[in-house]
Amino acid sequence: MNAAVPLPALPDLPPRLEDFVARARARLLPVPDLDGVPTRGDHELTPEFRDLVAKVRGAAVLIPVVARPEPTVLLTLRSSHLPSHAGQIAFPGGKIDPTDPDPLHAALREAEEEVGLDRKLVAPLGYLDPYLARTGYRIVPVVGLVQPDFGLTLNPGEVDEAFEVPLDFLMSPDNHHRENREWLGMMRTFHAMTYDKRRIWGITAGILRSLYDRVYG
Repeated sequence: MNAAVPLPALPDLPPRLEDFVARARARLLPVPDLDGVPTRGDHELTPEFRDLVAKVRGAAVLIPVVARPEPTVLLTLRSSHLPSHAGQIAFPGGKIDPTDPDPLHAALREAEEEVGLDRKLVAPLGYLDPYLARTGYRIVPVVGLVQPDFGLTLNPGEVDEAFEVPLDFLMSPDNHHRENREWLGMMRTFHAMTYDKRRIWGITAGILRSLYDRVYG
């Protein structure tokens, strides 16, 4: 179901936040791309990864931009007990279930399940291009503006911590780096950012780079 993102009326915003919202509304996709072959993904920097994807599965993540005078992005530290991507920094999100009518519903549902973020406090702004992970997930990123008076209840089985990083830092190309690591006999190249000793890399950093390219590039 390719439902367009509703664009709710927003109150007067601080200048920096107003600029981001105006850019996002003008440049994000109004409906998710559910059919095209993803051009964004792990294969951008490591082309060999495309050949490793045998089966594509749907997933969605929420990019929660917190509506502070100096806007931030809410990120999570995945539980160290998870079977995959344990201890890594991520967006709230996960696979699209058969009961989810669209990626927006899936992203908001996962945010509620993982960190207790009330979907009523999230104003969707639009979608990024889908991101193809080497694991086969075709991730639809949903950008949402979050009211700053939210409360969180973390699911300890999925999330160890939730924290905010300034949007200005994440959207500055000076803070975007490329790193290399040997993996399964091949050299993997990926995006990475480090804020206050927190290392953001891989899929999360790749999606943040995609946000920069779409909104500010």
